[in-house]
Amino acid sequence: MSENTVVMRPSEPDWQTITDEELVAYREAENAFRASGTARAFTGEPDPGSTIQWQTVALPGRELPVRVYRPASGERTDLPLVVHVHGGGFVGTAVQCDWVTSHVAAQLPAVVVSVEHRLLAPDSPLSAAADDGWDVLRHVVRHASQWGVDPSRIAVFGESCGGLIGALAAIRARETGLRLRAQVLVNPAVDVTGTMFDYASMAEYGHAPTPAEPLLRYFQRLAVPPGTDSRALSPLYADELSGLAPALVVVPTADAIADHGRSYAERLRAAGTPTQLTEYPGAPHAFLSLPGVVPQAEPAR
Repeated sequence: MSENTVVMRPSEPDWQTITDEELVAYREAENAFRASGTARAFTGEPDPGSTIQWQTVALPGRELPVRVYRPASGERTDLPLVVHVHGGGFVGTAVQCDWVTSHVAAQLPAVVVSVEHRLLAPDSPLSAAADDGWDVLRHVVRHASQWGVDPSRIAVFGESCGGLIGALAAIRARETGLRLRAQVLVNPAVDVTGTMFDYASMAEYGHAPTPAEPLLRYFQRLAVPPGTDSRALSPLYADELSGLAPALVVVPTADAIADHGRSYAERLRAAGTPTQLTEYPGAPHAFLSLPGVVPQAEPAR
């Protein structure tokens, strides 16, 4: 998959009738577009002050690609670590987030490791993607010297489904004694239970300006197959949210799941976790990956 390849974006399928074969074909075509030079007009150009390369992380039973961003100047070996997870759920690639992740790497400065996790599919539920995010975080921390990072300065950063994975990773970190400095959750989908659609923002934006609800219902079917404990994959319903890393929750207001982020920020605050909620009026879902067309992306970054 070349980032310089000019490709056409595929038409969005019918989420109510899509087959497994159609999902694979759509995902391949959509990710080829997101990783192409054509998409840069929407997704933005990387910060020239960073370097970008693919690496492979060897995990138990599998190998996982990660996209690594580093400051272009200097060879420091004690930089903060930001583990990033892209959005999309059943589509998506770390490349679509090059604009924001490269800026984070260059401007903090920090090492940003963006996880190319397993995408949702009938044989790959949300629990697999969540394990990928967590396992990459643990691997890099355990091998901090090899990655050139300071294991005492770690943050997780995720968008949409990646925000969900990041929130789950923050909870796991507390449970295992791994100290995070921050969790940054951008338009996070934090409720995949039966109440996922019972929010005022869903009623307002579920079908306008784009038909988000059918896509989200398909996302939910893939994320939590029958027999899955959906509460265990929904940070909003975690039994205990105290003692977590300080949170920045970023909410675009013109988003069907805007109330997911608002509700999670409220629960975090009630549990005593330091939390800042920042809203961007009029911004749509996934806006932070669309700086070429959404003006609110730059101030949010």
